[in-house]
Amino acid sequence: MILSHTQINSHHQLPNCHSPINDSIRMDHRVKSNLAMEASLFYYVVFFLFLYFLTRRLLQNKGLPPSPALSLPVIGHLHLIKRPLHRTLAKLSKQHSPILFVHFGSRPVLVVSSPSAAEECFTKNDIVFANRPRLLAGKHLGYNYSTLPWAPYGDHWRNLRRVAVLELLSSNRVQKYRGIRMDEIRSLILRLYRRSSKGGEFQVEEMKSMFFELTLNVMMRMIAGKRYYGEGEEELEEERKFKEIVTETFELSGVTSIGDFLPVLKWIGFNQIDKKLIALQRKRDGFMQSLIEERRKLTNDSYSGQSSKTMVDVLLSLQETDPEYYTDDIIRGMMQVLLSAGTDTSAGTLEWALSLLLNNPKTLSKAREEIDMEIGQNRFMEESDLGRLPYLHGIIKETFRMCPVSPVLVPHESSEECTVGGFSIPRGTMLLVNIWAIQNDPGLWEKASEFKPDRFVGPEAVNNGFTLLPFGTGRRRCPGESMAMGLIPLTLGSLIQCFEWERIGEEMVDMSEGSGLTMPKAQPLVVKCRPRPAMINLLSQI
Repeated sequence: MILSHTQINSHHQLPNCHSPINDSIRMDHRVKSNLAMEASLFYYVVFFLFLYFLTRRLLQNKGLPPSPALSLPVIGHLHLIKRPLHRTLAKLSKQHSPILFVHFGSRPVLVVSSPSAAEECFTKNDIVFANRPRLLAGKHLGYNYSTLPWAPYGDHWRNLRRVAVLELLSSNRVQKYRGIRMDEIRSLILRLYRRSSKGGEFQVEEMKSMFFELTLNVMMRMIAGKRYYGEGEEELEEERKFKEIVTETFELSGVTSIGDFLPVLKWIGFNQIDKKLIALQRKRDGFMQSLIEERRKLTNDSYSGQSSKTMVDVLLSLQETDPEYYTDDIIRGMMQVLLSAGTDTSAGTLEWALSLLLNNPKTLSKAREEIDMEIGQNRFMEESDLGRLPYLHGIIKETFRMCPVSPVLVPHESSEECTVGGFSIPRGTMLLVNIWAIQNDPGLWEKASEFKPDRFVGPEAVNNGFTLLPFGTGRRRCPGESMAMGLIPLTLGSLIQCFEWERIGEEMVDMSEGSGLTMPKAQPLVVKCRPRPAMINLLSQI
């Protein structure tokens, strides 16, 4: 066979395609190519970091507050945040500045940890910071940012605030519910007496659930005229659903969605909290609507008597005068806000207060002496007695100071650019006021780590100003303060009057903080209690 010139050349060149020399040349090209790519990537990284720090320096030159140095792309300063949040923020503020600027992912955040800066935020800049950031909890549990805690500052919010302050939580209305509070406190006292009166021995009790059930019963009776927690009663289906909803609400309300700060995760379907919040809201809506219908039927059938109106009744009467505004959605939203805001906070404060007293038995004895001197042992304490018990109030204030159930105030957001402490704060910045840091600052409080109720008693009592803010301040201040300041001291004072309290062992009560929206104790309070001998005769008559 005669081969063509081209075939011959191809034939001779074919073996050379896999020669070691050619393979070496190709490998060398690949190595050089990879090195070039790595070099390019290195230069891009260096350029990005240079651009980032240059931008950061330029922003600082614009007058932003100090900020931690290492802010990462996308996540910002989130890598620095550990639980509990208030302690991490306090540490960062101590390292850098009491007026601190950080980035939680895509959100700019102003962290304030000094009374002077807090005062500036809520006086000079009160209107600027009257808005709330749009977080997922507000969208799903706050009826698309239309309830009192979540609504933006404006006419709608002002009207909701007016209803809360003048119609539902006014001094007159709170006084009308005085009997409900006393009934539930007596019920708690009777429950403890029956369980601890056998042979005069100490009985071990878990107080977290007792305080929680007390406050839930008080709020539900004021809201809808029903109680859901009792002793020795068969649990009805309605009670079971209510308890399930309440438990799930507090579990999810304290979970900050990462999607609030990293929106990209929502786009790729990473965040599952949305679905849980939506499902929870459906259950809450159905339950609250059934209560509205129940009260509506009672009102239409035979209900009368202004003094015994529940809060739902008050809202339904407003609905009659303006049905287009006071819809069932508005009523359900207000009910849920009252229930959430008025239960876990008061229960948590009572648990912290009793824990502090058990670790400071001399303070407990002094409180009991004051009660015995002012009220005696022949009758139970009444709400009208609270004005004569300054030391008891000192205990409550010192508990607020050391263990605030809202250690970081509910977030605010700036509606326009402003200045705080001479620094420029951009529009749309989330404001976090760390009242735990302010209230436990040894530079502001003498012996800040010690439980000293006396600091709030007598002519030399501490003038709080912006150093003690358990209910917030400014336009968004908690409207339920008067109700809380009736229930909390009356409950604690009644328990001190009627029972002896001891720790379950020699060791101190664990004061570690757990995670959650309202700074719960890491370990629920377990105590020993028994009726005081001087009070047994009175207790037996309940």
